[in-house]
Amino acid sequence: MTNKELVILQGALEKLQTHFKHLISSPDTDLDKVAGTLDQVVDRLSDNYPYFDTDYAGQMLKPPHTIARLAYSLALYINPNNHALDGGRASSVMEKEAVAQIADMFGWREHLGHLTGGGTMANMEALWVGRKIHPTKCVVASEMAHYTHERISEVLGLKFEKVGCDLNGRMDMKALEGILNTTQVGTVVVTLGTTGSGSVDPLIEVLELQKIYKFRIHVDAAYGGYFKLAHNLSMYTQAQYETIHLADSLVIDPHKHGLQPYGCGCILFKDPQVGQYYKHDSPYTYFSSAELHLGEISLECSRAGAAAVALWATMQMFPLKKRGEFAQGISRCHEAAMKLNGLIREDDEFITVLEPELDIVVWAPNGESFSLISEASNKIFEMTAKQGLHLALIKYPVHLLPAHWDGIVKDQAYVTCLRSCLMKHNHLEKVEKIWKGIKSAYQH
Repeated sequence: MTNKELVILQGALEKLQTHFKHLISSPDTDLDKVAGTLDQVVDRLSDNYPYFDTDYAGQMLKPPHTIARLAYSLALYINPNNHALDGGRASSVMEKEAVAQIADMFGWREHLGHLTGGGTMANMEALWVGRKIHPTKCVVASEMAHYTHERISEVLGLKFEKVGCDLNGRMDMKALEGILNTTQVGTVVVTLGTTGSGSVDPLIEVLELQKIYKFRIHVDAAYGGYFKLAHNLSMYTQAQYETIHLADSLVIDPHKHGLQPYGCGCILFKDPQVGQYYKHDSPYTYFSSAELHLGEISLECSRAGAAAVALWATMQMFPLKKRGEFAQGISRCHEAAMKLNGLIREDDEFITVLEPELDIVVWAPNGESFSLISEASNKIFEMTAKQGLHLALIKYPVHLLPAHWDGIVKDQAYVTCLRSCLMKHNHLEKVEKIWKGIKSAYQH
């Protein structure tokens, strides 16, 4: 946070205080002791990767926008709780408005939804509603889907099956239909943007199978949801996003591509009638309003109203519009991934895995065997980190590798590859620098 940001925050705090006048008061605090403790915090926080910088091109970590940081900080002085209107009057309204805008991005004018602490809790609510509707039926997701779907199914007491993938890392439709013919399936989880490779499952084909087998479709777009606004995706990928409104529920994480601090997830249901499954009685809370409050449509109770304030403020600056400023930034992320993948593909010293569908690139140094490639990937990962360039690693299943890997000795069940999530809107301008750092690490 820059000094100018602090000045802006101070001005906003002074204006906020005028609305409450003498009612705002701080507890008696030894500010010298606070300052000393903060010095210790700074020392601890210095032991971190530079997540906010373009030289961090590893895991899916994206810095919140300035407006999100400031709005969140401002809201903390009130510290609203969006469990109910009593705890977060203004922030609850802001949450509903922000969630409605996200729903509208996906083509839903009518919906039921709210913010969550993250994608795990959001996905849990979707599968919980699925359990209410199909209490004894199985949940299925691809082998490349996020591991939490299997874990959540276990928590909910639901059977779970993995569906095999094709060589693009997408759910295989023959494998899915094989399960549908032998197992009673209540929910099919379709991932639009797997966290490992960024692959986009064939939602269109799953929708066709739904007509026959009558299961629910839950779209896990925690990572890839905002690419609905991108203008430069492949025809296949774009087509999947264009049919997302036909799903029964979906999850998106504003704390990934939505410029928000952790934790800010979002669960959306197409049919508002699923609200009936959330009904509960409480003998002691929230009698000040007859209006539906967020605590009545959420499994979570206390939730940070500050997260809603930050998201609302960000969307005032960056509306979710095609070709808008935010959409252009998302499109640039995909362009950056395609650019880096192109440089890798043209270099005989490296080998690609699959064409980026969103903004995740997976590749490896070339080698005679999977074990040697894995060893080299680890060395590059360590060498680039010493240079201040931070990548990530992924253990990629051998059976999903494409044909141009066939000549390599398969001496283990997986190969360790390098992976980059080019999530920052300005990564595009830094691709050549990133590539230069990778090449330098390889040559040493």
